[in-house]
Amino acid sequence: MYAVIKTGGKQYKVEQGQKLRVEKINAESGASVELDKVLMIADGDNVTIGAPYIDGGKVTATITEHGRGKKIRIIKFRRRKHHKKTQGHRQAYTELEITGIAG
Repeated sequence: MYAVIKTGGKQYKVEQGQKLRVEKINAESGASVELDKVLMIADGDNVTIGAPYIDGGKVTATITEHGRGKKIRIIKFRRRKHHKKTQGHRQAYTELEITGIAG
């Protein structure tokens, strides 16, 4: 059984027991979270598709940790103009463990 959910502007295919990294969710580590933007649930040959979301569909998950990703370097450079600009970015994430799919 798997589901397709939407969180943080992205879509993820999730199964029970799976761990995944999503955009930062403002909640404590160890807290339980309900993701109610479920686009599709498939259980064998039985497939339910929402329009756009499934009514009453939800995926429950537990927050295992918060963190920041690898540093990305942004370099803007103009040749022969004495111009160089360097910037860095680290995206915050939340790691979830899927505990249940209902719908």
